[in-house]
Amino acid sequence: MSREPLPALDESETGKWYAGITRYQWLVLFIACLGWVFDIFEGQIFVASMNEAMPSLIEQEAVSNGQTISAKEVDQRKALYNNIALAAFLVGGAIGGIVFGIVSDKIGRKRTMSLTILFYSLFTCLSAFSGRWWHLAGYRFLVAMGVGGEWAVASAMVYEVFPKRARAHVGGIFHASSVLGTYLAVAAGTFIIANDELNQAIIEWAQQRGFTDPDLLASLKWRIGFALGALPALLIIWIRASLKEPEGWQQAKDRAQEDQTQKVGQFNELFSSAYLRNTVVGFLLAAVGMATFWGVHIYGKNVLRTAAETQYLTEKAGVEDLSALSADDRKTALTPYDSEIKRWEMLGMLLVTTGGGIGLLAFGPISQRVGRRGAFILFHLGGLVSALALFQTTFSEPSSLLYLALPVFGFLTLGMHAGYAIYFPELFPTRLRATGSGFCFNGGRIAAAPMLFATGFIQSNLGVTLFQACSMLSLLYLLGVVVTAMAPETRHRAFEDASQEAV
Repeated sequence: MSREPLPALDESETGKWYAGITRYQWLVLFIACLGWVFDIFEGQIFVASMNEAMPSLIEQEAVSNGQTISAKEVDQRKALYNNIALAAFLVGGAIGGIVFGIVSDKIGRKRTMSLTILFYSLFTCLSAFSGRWWHLAGYRFLVAMGVGGEWAVASAMVYEVFPKRARAHVGGIFHASSVLGTYLAVAAGTFIIANDELNQAIIEWAQQRGFTDPDLLASLKWRIGFALGALPALLIIWIRASLKEPEGWQQAKDRAQEDQTQKVGQFNELFSSAYLRNTVVGFLLAAVGMATFWGVHIYGKNVLRTAAETQYLTEKAGVEDLSALSADDRKTALTPYDSEIKRWEMLGMLLVTTGGGIGLLAFGPISQRVGRRGAFILFHLGGLVSALALFQTTFSEPSSLLYLALPVFGFLTLGMHAGYAIYFPELFPTRLRATGSGFCFNGGRIAAAPMLFATGFIQSNLGVTLFQACSMLSLLYLLGVVVTAMAPETRHRAFEDASQEAV
């Protein structure tokens, strides 16, 4: 790896990063964070409910076709269909990030942010009306278009509004706000999906209004979680009233009208000799991050769920030989404890997310001290070690060791994602910033999607367990280390938009 020395600090960077930050700049950060919080909620509500939603839709389809289906076959299809839905989310995010990134560079950050929030709010709400598994997967694709676009726009706007010395810190804060979105999804999973009393009240309310289909009534709990996705659309009113276009974007727009070589949002320029290296590095880093997030990080919560299931089977259901238990018998034995086990799963999600949020906040200060490349290497290596340690260890019950391991796992497997909000905007000038950042962050989803589809196929057809598949995908962190070795170091460098020089 290159031993390129880090540039020295200039006078503008030696003070406190938050000194002199205006009220309006804080407002921009707050609104961008709210958009990202709801953005993540729209993605994570599926993670919080996929163990209920997808089996429900699979069983409904079998009943409508006059078929009977075993618990084992439901589990096999669930693994495949969940990964198809996750892959659809990745591809949709890639397309949305690229399209809305270009749109943002052309028509402005404010208007495009409103469009993306409307997009993901609408289609998350419509997910509640899914009648087949592929309906839900299709809505995940459309939700992701808005999700991917919102990140590209908001990260570019935060970068352009704040002074140089503050960008790494506010970029980390912006991305770390994502944990609040996951917390909202955890709350929906805990207090709606796993709430027996609320579910019974909802079923009774629906029955009084003429709904009698038992499969539909049983699915109301997860459908309500998706219906809540309409609420973020209210944020658009505040955006329209409070935000203005960044001065840097306005200047880039004016230059583009005077100089044809300075056009905004020119996608093909990302692959010119000036920016090709930056584009490839950003794309590959995001591909590793997206594949490991959706194929490794989100399943940390399942370790606590599985440990709880094991304890319930042995201590409450009286099962002596777990290896001899069929999938149907396992499901039958655990059914009386479904809500309790769901709460264990949500606790696991909470622990992983909390550690991840701390990691996201830590990336900015760490990258200021050791450089962007040093921080990426640290988190990629840590992610590999923590993932292998977690998924290759068998836990027979929830334990204090597991309570400690999950936040550490979250810290190391998620922290590098803050680097995308910090690093990618530094790779491109203002006139290409949302286009370039959007392509790198979301284009990586396209590369990650086939990996998740293959993982679901392997689980469904070759008998590989979920945790074995997660261990296999965690090896991608090594690829992240290799890519980082090729990456330019951008700490303390600022783009001179007038000259349009590449880093």
